[in-house]
Amino acid sequence: MKFPRKAAAVTAALAIVASAAGCAGSSSASSGDLNFVTDKSWDFEKFSAVGEEDIDIALDPKYYADQNAFQAFIKQSFRSNKAPGLFTWHTGSPLEELVAEGLVVETTDIWEKAIADGDVSESVKDLYTIDGAQYCTPISVDDWVMYYDKRTFSELGLEVPTTWDEMMAVSDTLVDAGIAPFWNSGGNPWAFVWFQILVAGTDVELYEDLVSGEAKFTDPEVVDVMNVWLDMKEKGYFSDPGSKTPAETQIKDQEIAMVPFGTWYSSTLDTVGLESGKDWGVFPIPNVNADQEVVPVAIETAPICVPEKSAQRDLGLKYSEWWMGTNAQTAWSEQQGNLPFNPKATAATEEFQKIGEEYTDPKYTFYLRYYEAAPAPILTASLDEFTGFMTNPGDPMPYLEGIQRAADEYWSEH
Repeated sequence: MKFPRKAAAVTAALAIVASAAGCAGSSSASSGDLNFVTDKSWDFEKFSAVGEEDIDIALDPKYYADQNAFQAFIKQSFRSNKAPGLFTWHTGSPLEELVAEGLVVETTDIWEKAIADGDVSESVKDLYTIDGAQYCTPISVDDWVMYYDKRTFSELGLEVPTTWDEMMAVSDTLVDAGIAPFWNSGGNPWAFVWFQILVAGTDVELYEDLVSGEAKFTDPEVVDVMNVWLDMKEKGYFSDPGSKTPAETQIKDQEIAMVPFGTWYSSTLDTVGLESGKDWGVFPIPNVNADQEVVPVAIETAPICVPEKSAQRDLGLKYSEWWMGTNAQTAWSEQQGNLPFNPKATAATEEFQKIGEEYTDPKYTFYLRYYEAAPAPILTASLDEFTGFMTNPGDPMPYLEGIQRAADEYWSEH
């Protein structure tokens, strides 16, 4: 899979990483404390105990709360000769930039073994593939699902939909009951959600062509998709896109009935006291186009990478390989409440165990969510234009033309 280049500023930052990595020697240690730098807020200290027990490697994490802080770390701390043995990063163009600079270890051997052992799907491997080789490995891979309020469904006698038409019929019943069927939010970062669902659910190849610049946002097929979105909006299917009330609060208060999100969202529902299996469930998002042979599922993934010349190179690779295995993925799912990407691992909840088994059906295909798949300038324009479309619904063409202008400018230079 080929990804576009990022801006020169990122290249400059990564050059600092290269300088630091070049000062570090390599080590063949197979146990001990692994220096780990992350921009995630997850409890890696708790998870460290699992790795220490299984493979005698403990994580020694250093946290950065946001991307700005993380980039500052890259610019400052990586100048030393103590490059970490492992760090979190992002797929798409950020990963391609690391690879172009020769900063991260190739992990093709790890991926080949994981695929052969049935620990991960080919679709996930594609997200880590650059010029035919793999780099980095996943901490987690969050599949997108439709969360639904079991209380509301039960009160209205609604069945979980399995087709788009059934989901629209459920939506009509919800509207009649004074409940918004779906959460829909404008602004950054969530304005892309329904565009992603509707385009991929209509024609996943069209989606891939849009994010790679091979199709235009003003193409008739995209206009048709936007008109489906407009029709849903006019029927009252969506919550107020300008609302500052979080989706989890709206579903708790039974103001909305369904929320499309990644499997990571389960822990957010926990924070408002909604219980899996009792208060909420999940189901696959049906195709808009019933004739599409595959059912696309959006995924988002969190990579971990090993610096090429880290003193803990071997230790980092050993931990990376272990994290893809059954024991680690079962423990990670139990801690995080999400769906493990390893189909042999056990999900923390019955809801995710069932949908994890469902997603092993070959009819499901996986694609990178729009937030990572779209090049940054096109994403920025998209979020602005989709927000405008949601708050002032009407002819979609002016909004699509705004995105296409950004796309034309970007692809003319890449």
